[in-house]
Amino acid sequence: MNILLLGSGGREHALAWKLKQSPKTGRLFVAPGNAGTADVAENLPFGATDFEAIKKACLENDIQMVVVGPEEPLVKGIYDFFRQDSALQHIPLIGPSREGARLEGSKDFAKAFMQRHGIPTAAYRSFTAAEEAEAADYLGTLQAPYVLKADGLAAGKGVLILDKLEEARRELGAILDEGRFGEAGNKVVIESFLKGIECSVFLLTDGEHYLTLPVAKDYKRLGEGGTGPNTGGMGAVSPVPFADKAFLQKVDERISRPTVEGLRAEGIDYKGFIFLGLMNVDGDPYVIEYNCRMGDPETQVVMPRICNDLVVLLEAVTSGTLDRHTLIKDPHAAVTVVLASGGYPGTYAKGLPITGIPEAVPGDFIAFHAATTGKPGDLRTNGGRVLSVSANGSDFHEARNRAYEVAAGIHFENIYYRKDIGLDL
Repeated sequence: MNILLLGSGGREHALAWKLKQSPKTGRLFVAPGNAGTADVAENLPFGATDFEAIKKACLENDIQMVVVGPEEPLVKGIYDFFRQDSALQHIPLIGPSREGARLEGSKDFAKAFMQRHGIPTAAYRSFTAAEEAEAADYLGTLQAPYVLKADGLAAGKGVLILDKLEEARRELGAILDEGRFGEAGNKVVIESFLKGIECSVFLLTDGEHYLTLPVAKDYKRLGEGGTGPNTGGMGAVSPVPFADKAFLQKVDERISRPTVEGLRAEGIDYKGFIFLGLMNVDGDPYVIEYNCRMGDPETQVVMPRICNDLVVLLEAVTSGTLDRHTLIKDPHAAVTVVLASGGYPGTYAKGLPITGIPEAVPGDFIAFHAATTGKPGDLRTNGGRVLSVSANGSDFHEARNRAYEVAAGIHFENIYYRKDIGLDL
């Protein structure tokens, strides 16, 4: 079948790499893609939110499945766009409806959903600009650190964790009065701080049944030891040692099943991936956030650990027959290290020459492209997070060593990457 994958990052390169392995895949297209996806697919010159261009490409290229990588087209309703267009209705799309994507698109909606279905999460209240004085008073009833979350999509930068009450109140005003996060901050969720260690659990659901994909842990902070500003993610590992059978059983009973059943009970059409951002608090899982798609850079360690044919699983999602399949996981460990441009997540240069990317070795390592452009022999940086080096090993030690060995051979001006990914485990 001909497949169109939407997106341009490391997540999309990893998805394209996995989709290409299926004997069911005919022509594979990625829009807009990057220099890495161009090696395994045909890149198309339009963005993931250009719905009319997507429609035209689907009809011209006889697309038989659309896989949505990033959250923005889902939150903007691409699933509904397909279902409501008579020319596109026959094409299955992997991703939730606009209403389902509100699990990520609105933190207030997600928190209320969890409350309705008894899903464990931090205590919270939501406030608009008209309620700023009340919000400031509510902050005073909490203990530090203080957690402020912009309600809408803020490119991964809408969560603030602050140690001082005065600072939290100042930031609250900056969000609600000064528009720090634009429309995403028209409402603010204030929640109690959960102390523990994070991990990411991914579900693939057909709206009734679901499979739990390999668990991962990502590293959000720029600096080693979890210091510095938040980023889109500087690395990831899978599996996660503390996410053992007992912990994942609690996740399934208290979070995964109630989430899928809650969506179905509320009549929300959801066929695709659900990202559960979890906090392990003394052995009990709590939801920090939902995402309506796979994570980045977690996808780069999750996909290499899935032994199933991904296209077969996605076909089961569209036909509602996911209960007929069992996920087969590679027992090896996987580690990914993100290579970023110096200055990220602030200002950084683009168009820098990249050298030293080795040919992938199946079952050993691969360099997934994120913000790259150009062709072999003339690759250039095109953003902050440039590449993700993912490596497998019999254990974390072996996987880490391989990933860092490959990373050390790749060069571009002001390259930066954390040296401690996975060491805390």
